[in-house]
Amino acid sequence: MKNYLGRDVRNIAVVGHAHSGKTTLIAALLQAAKMTATQGLVDDGSAVTAYDEEDVARRTTMANAAAFVEWNGVKINLLDTPGFHMFLHETRAAMLPVEAALVVVNAQTGAEAVTDRVWKYAAEGNLPRVLVVNQVDHPKADSRQGRQQMIEQMQERWGRQVVQVQLPIVDEKGFHGVVDLVTMKAFQYEPDGNGRGEEIKIPEAVQADAKAAHEALVELVAEGKDELMEEFFNSGTLVEEHLTAALHEAVREDNIFPVLYASGLRNVGTDRLLEFLKAYAPAATEREPVAARGRIQTTAGNGGGVNGVAAEGQDEIVMRAVDDKAPLALYVYKTMTDPFTGRVTFFKVISGKMTAGATVQNYTRSEPESLGHLYVMQGRKPMEVSELHAGDLGAAVKLRETLTGDTLGDKANELFIEPVSMPEPAMTYAIEPKTRGDEDKLAPALHKLMEEDPMLRFYRDPQTNDFLVSGAGQPHIEALVSKLKRRYHTNVILHEPKVPYRETVRAKAEAQGRHKKQSGGHGQFGDCKLRIEPQPRGTGVVFANEIFGGAIPRQYVPAVEKGVRESAARGYLAGYPVVDIKVTVFDGSYHDVDSSEMAFKIAARTGFRKCMELAKPSLLEPIMKIEIEAPDDFAGALMGDLTSRRGRVQGMESGGAGTMIRAEVPMSEILTYGTTLTAITQGRGSFRIEMDHYDLVPQLIAEKILAAAKQPVEDEAEE
Repeated sequence: MKNYLGRDVRNIAVVGHAHSGKTTLIAALLQAAKMTATQGLVDDGSAVTAYDEEDVARRTTMANAAAFVEWNGVKINLLDTPGFHMFLHETRAAMLPVEAALVVVNAQTGAEAVTDRVWKYAAEGNLPRVLVVNQVDHPKADSRQGRQQMIEQMQERWGRQVVQVQLPIVDEKGFHGVVDLVTMKAFQYEPDGNGRGEEIKIPEAVQADAKAAHEALVELVAEGKDELMEEFFNSGTLVEEHLTAALHEAVREDNIFPVLYASGLRNVGTDRLLEFLKAYAPAATEREPVAARGRIQTTAGNGGGVNGVAAEGQDEIVMRAVDDKAPLALYVYKTMTDPFTGRVTFFKVISGKMTAGATVQNYTRSEPESLGHLYVMQGRKPMEVSELHAGDLGAAVKLRETLTGDTLGDKANELFIEPVSMPEPAMTYAIEPKTRGDEDKLAPALHKLMEEDPMLRFYRDPQTNDFLVSGAGQPHIEALVSKLKRRYHTNVILHEPKVPYRETVRAKAEAQGRHKKQSGGHGQFGDCKLRIEPQPRGTGVVFANEIFGGAIPRQYVPAVEKGVRESAARGYLAGYPVVDIKVTVFDGSYHDVDSSEMAFKIAARTGFRKCMELAKPSLLEPIMKIEIEAPDDFAGALMGDLTSRRGRVQGMESGGAGTMIRAEVPMSEILTYGTTLTAITQGRGSFRIEMDHYDLVPQLIAEKILAAAKQPVEDEAEE
């Protein structure tokens, strides 16, 4: 395996809506470059980046996968990314280690909801974008008028910088060639062939369109460049050498978003796509220096610290150039657990040169790591290399401590690259093992899967004692369950989680709690008067002491507070914690001999229960803040569905990407909302959800909840 310098490396994230053909297109690119003997297929799991058993079973990509192409002296690293809205956290993470995004658009449907989302992610990362219209071979995509409307639609969404650099050759034979608008050469292909085109004369049927499209491209490239505009006005075109250099610069600076055409399934146009990426996508070394947090050593100056001296150990923002001569820095963008090789760590060489056998420092975890062998990944298959230069992507196996998002490098040049922030999980289920044997295997298996997918959460609810697993949505968690069974032979059962209701009061009340018990020897005596009153949401339980004159000795007041807090935690109506209350002990009495902390704690429990009975106890439910994005056509149906779920719409915005609806909805009504949203929007909608606040449950619904709940029974026996 040849070692490539950063100037000869192109790092590309292949992004787009689900079923736009990203994985198939990558398989076609690999065959066109002779990296594989035949073209792999998604359906049978032979596609290089469709190796995960869940991806194959569900026919959709759920996690990033890496592959590479060696093409005419350059190495093109390709990251295959999910296009289903529920797994876009993976797609966003793939934007950090690359220098450009290849946005795949389905020729049948044009740009869709997720296309807009990934475009936005790329824009936030200042990544150049290259558009490829895929599946041009489909009968629904062979209309010249339809293709022109699609280009206009994309220009409306993303600006007039969207411009064709190719035209497809489509006739009675179907899609079988492309016209390169830079060189004004045409190439024809044998569908289902090896992806290598044969140069031909531009067909007469597309000559006029090609001439007009070439002029539009040249004019847009020349804009803002005086010398190019002068050349264009004088000769009506640009010399190919000038056009090529200017187009490369325009793509790198986001002044042009070029559009190409291909068919991944029939392997048409793929060699020209590779050639375009080689010529016009930014090289790894053309990336702007990477911003990172560097650890300051003790230095004098006018900066922070004390008396103008920066304290050792403080952080500063440093810019690290993608350069072999800079100190070594690696960023881990993915972790995979392989049944044969164990943990596989995918990383980008941010700076410096990485050689096999080196020991590096994991800055994030303050641990050394030995990278005995270096690899580049072709899907699941590791291919060993001796070194990796700045800007390249690689992998290592069996690192002990390193996980996704960590930064590693020279011990003397510590720095931290901020990982991509993950959204909060949108759906939670209670999970329980089927058997005792499954129980022993569950936690270790889940932790391995969480290493692969930082979006997953696994924890125990302190209120319900359920084990909970959280993810991006129902398909995400179902895939987790399937992986537990396939990989780790662990069978589990999912339940809808218990909604964490709370209890509170709506009125002020006072009551006396008295505990008196006489038996042989010392008795028990405690007497306290309590006042309970409602507090603002989010207050919790506030305890106040207004005893004066020694009605209750000071040493017994903490016992009263403990009794109150224990009772509040156990609940009154249905066993849910009581919150947003203030409880004040303001009077009481004691016995010199029989009073004790236990007696006052029991008296406080009794008084609390009596206060709750008089203070109009009520149930509170968690209210979630939800943001829904979907095409305009589905706005009415979504609004109606939210209303039926007791949702309160807070606002609605319409834009080029569709409609954004913001609402507040009770948690109990949207535990499985992802499935409903997919059904309503035909998979084109997405949502984000987070806990916002608690609010009172309507009376009729509260009665049903109370009827189904078990009344808590307080143990008044002496502890």
